[in-house]
Amino acid sequence: MEGALAYSRAHREEALEDLRALLRQPSVAAQNLGMQACAEQVAAMLEAVGARVELVPLEGGFPVVFGEIDAGAPRTLLFYNHYDVQPPEPLEEWEVDPFAAEIRDGRLIARGVADNKGNLMTRIKAVEAWLQGEGRLPVNVKFVIEGEEEIGSVHLHQFMERYADRLAADGVVWESGGKDARGRPAISAGCKGILYVELVARAANQDLHSSLAAVVPNPAWRLVQALSTLKDVTTDRVLIEGFYDAVRGPTPAERRLLEQFPLEEDEMLASWGLNEFIGGLRGVALQEKLLYAPTCTICGIVSGYTGPGTKTVLPREARVKLDFRLVPDQRADDILAKLRAHLDRHGFGDLEIVVLGPEDPAQTDPDHPLVGVIRDTAREVYGVEPVVRPRTAGTGPMFLFHRIGLTATVDGVGIGHHGSLVHAPNENVFVDDYYRGIEHVIRVLDRFARV
Repeated sequence: MEGALAYSRAHREEALEDLRALLRQPSVAAQNLGMQACAEQVAAMLEAVGARVELVPLEGGFPVVFGEIDAGAPRTLLFYNHYDVQPPEPLEEWEVDPFAAEIRDGRLIARGVADNKGNLMTRIKAVEAWLQGEGRLPVNVKFVIEGEEEIGSVHLHQFMERYADRLAADGVVWESGGKDARGRPAISAGCKGILYVELVARAANQDLHSSLAAVVPNPAWRLVQALSTLKDVTTDRVLIEGFYDAVRGPTPAERRLLEQFPLEEDEMLASWGLNEFIGGLRGVALQEKLLYAPTCTICGIVSGYTGPGTKTVLPREARVKLDFRLVPDQRADDILAKLRAHLDRHGFGDLEIVVLGPEDPAQTDPDHPLVGVIRDTAREVYGVEPVVRPRTAGTGPMFLFHRIGLTATVDGVGIGHHGSLVHAPNENVFVDDYYRGIEHVIRVLDRFARV
């Protein structure tokens, strides 16, 4: 791979400018901003490095960019990424224009640079380096690059079902990755699932004068009462009947990882301005709760008047957004049914449930060879011992890949860092980490062909 590494190092400035060009193209799925143009730009970049590319339309959604390079090799590696980004708001908190891709003090600042366009470009540029520096890839490569990850991958199942027979691969390198608070590359072999819902309570057909509260029901109070039945705030335990029935604890191999790689607890607390975690947890118990315990979270609640000053109003409607993070072997549809049954059983059958984002959890065997490939090559590139965790506490559409047999999905080939401010104003990566990321992918391709 020396030719590939030499080519990459000699063409760093070009690689950086190509990334900046992609970052300057807005692609906000939630706002349908620039999506088709960005998909076409990504397709053109893949074609430029020699991939056979299809822009696959999805009914009701944004297209998937599917690319293939057949090197005639015995093994195939698939890269999953996404070209959509989060909305940049609040704009006033950005140091620079979120789509200008400016460089300040060694950091490239732009919406989507860490999540996920920077990681995507390291993979495209690594493939280019292999083809230009060596003439041939050591493995066959496939790209699945979707445009709806930031809104729950709501239509990706269409592509996965339609192209299942063309997605065969020996391993899947997932979209994200980066360094933790101690500067260690972080690798994981799975993710939690999610059920994201909105509960809606209604009463009168219009807002009323609050003096009528003596005789007219208040939907805000009704919603608060319903919420109080969902969770025991003392024990932090979800009270939905049967909620924990399918929860699977860590295997012996997974528990060894928890013991071997403790969380950077003090750095996390200091960064968030907290004195302790829930229940004062520390050590393995803290990790086990973070990665193996499902959650019920109030993400936002609104009703009536919340502006400055007073407005004596009896609201006609109250809404709350909830997310349930799920662990193996929970399923989003089962938890939805249990939530409906719980509300009905407790007298809240009138509350409407609007489903906004169901995704099941997924888990790869931490002993899979691809985990070792990513770990060993990360050590070579960054010069420190990587952290390997059984899964992340976040969520992605990994379960769709597992559903069609692609059960070797590993996260950890990425360029983010603890201060990347993903989903927040001033999202950033270090430029040097972008170059290291390209080298990491080059080494992963080489090692996976030989492991």
